[in-house]
Amino acid sequence: QVQLVESGGGLVQPGGSLRLSCAGSGSFFSIFTMDWYRQAPGKQRELVARIDSGGSTNYVDSVKGRFTISRDNGKNTVYLQMNSLKPEDTAVYYCNIKGSSYWGQGTQVTVSS
Repeated sequence: QVQLVESGGGLVQPGGSLRLSCAGSGSFFSIFTMDWYRQAPGKQRELVARIDSGGSTNYVDSVKGRFTISRDNGKNTVYLQMNSLKPEDTAVYYCNIKGSSYWGQGTQVTVSS
């Protein structure tokens, strides 16, 4: 059984930064491609960033240059560094093992003055 636990969300002013963490269980974490999604009120869940087992990354256009996804396989953890945050980044952020039904509980990010 795989478990994912997100943390690091909170309230931040526009232009601020947050770092989200996703801690996973299981012996084979390092082989998984990991995704960060977000879901804003009234909107569909959106893929924000992806990192594969080799460290290659992809981002949705709206966060390119502002967000950075990384991983520490020794700690079974994936990170999402979010800089220059905007009000439109407000959402619940989730991590996911690509293509799987394993999701964390989500962490709320609110960008507001």
